[in-house]
Amino acid sequence: MSRRSLATVIAVPLMVGLWLAAALVPVPYVTSRPGLTVDVLAETQGQEIIQIEGHRTYYDGGELRMTTVASDGAEDNVSLFSALRAWLSDDQAVQPFDSVYRRGETNQQNREEAHQDMVTSQDVAVAVALKELGYEIPLGVKVSGVPEGSPSAGKLEVNDELVQVGDTKVTDADALLATVKEAEAGEPLPIVVKRDGKRVRVEVTPETVTDDDGSERVALGINIGTGFVFPFDVQVNINPAIGGPSAGLVFALAIYDTLTEGSLTGGRNIAGTGALDVDGAVEPIGGIQQKIAGARDSGSELFLVPAANCAEAVGADNGDMRLTRVATFEDAKEAIEAFAEDRDAKLPTCSGDDGK
Repeated sequence: MSRRSLATVIAVPLMVGLWLAAALVPVPYVTSRPGLTVDVLAETQGQEIIQIEGHRTYYDGGELRMTTVASDGAEDNVSLFSALRAWLSDDQAVQPFDSVYRRGETNQQNREEAHQDMVTSQDVAVAVALKELGYEIPLGVKVSGVPEGSPSAGKLEVNDELVQVGDTKVTDADALLATVKEAEAGEPLPIVVKRDGKRVRVEVTPETVTDDDGSERVALGINIGTGFVFPFDVQVNINPAIGGPSAGLVFALAIYDTLTEGSLTGGRNIAGTGALDVDGAVEPIGGIQQKIAGARDSGSELFLVPAANCAEAVGADNGDMRLTRVATFEDAKEAIEAFAEDRDAKLPTCSGDDGK
């Protein structure tokens, strides 16, 4: 066998091994790509996504699309090839693992946190939309989490508004904690909650738990938080597999549109992103370029960009879709109204040169 032949025999397996290693050995990166978009003004399984009881509704057409990003999970293995493919793509992105997830985080933990963020974003969206319509929105005590295996699992649900525990009306978190403290572990405790606009009575058997300092206390096994008390019931029926807070702005706009006569969008296809705070300020989100690409591919004509994401947004391939900068719910509503009336209307842009 010649030297050249011998070198070939040796090199080919080595090259194959290197390619296999590149394909199979994970690298510490997370790739992301455009996810699905959902028209929140549409129907799902024969029912409107925005469901309202106790107030007149107006389903007038047009599209308001929430946008998402599809990313590798915390426990997923990303190959070098996958990372390079995403890096070379105009619509995909690559980020260091530690900038996206915590070490040791599981996919299940991430899903639970994302679901809680989604629930919170919907509540804030309802509050912002109703405040825009002149409603006063008081605060109440709500269930913010029900850990698996706790006494309340299967009985209380996230977003339940606590109305009464035992014989005591729940006026604030302190009243709730005081009532539970006096309860007997192992004895069923009647609880009244408001769920989906209706009062529901359940029984939860408290248990004794030991805190880190060794002290014992009686607990229902729930996480509680301050929540809004709405004058009527508003539900946003989005696939529970979709999580995160970044659809808050689109939810609020869709709720406002459903509660007001006439089409806010003028029948146009409008998309956007942005978390909301209770005062209506639009907060920055992640994956803006992937969300713009997803909206572009869904045929959207206008995209609402959180002001703080403008620097990233200008690098995205938006095609013929216009981008407009929004810092508040009011900014977004006014931009949509102007665009609905005139597709060539001057709108705030991310370039700072407001115009077409």
